[in-house]
Amino acid sequence: MGNRNRLLTEEKTRDQNDAGTGKMKFLVLHNDDYHTFDYVISSLVEVCEHDPFQAEQCTYLVHYKGSCDVLKGEFSQLVPYRKGLASRDLKVTIE
Repeated sequence: MGNRNRLLTEEKTRDQNDAGTGKMKFLVLHNDDYHTFDYVISSLVEVCEHDPFQAEQCTYLVHYKGSCDVLKGEFSQLVPYRKGLASRDLKVTIE
């Protein structure tokens, strides 16, 4: 639990530091070894508005490569998507 709190604190700090910079960032989904493919696919469709094929391809990349860029945009644009996927207990970062 302490590790998760540390990660949340680091993300909040990063959110504050990167907000409004105008730099293009990536929303990166990371493998977690406990969510099903169907769960991740439906999360990408519902939260990120991916079409089912795109969501499936991202899910396979996450599974086999460990992570996948699921969206690209300015930091402020990606924050709601990160929060939406994180609320589904998926590991996601903005890089």
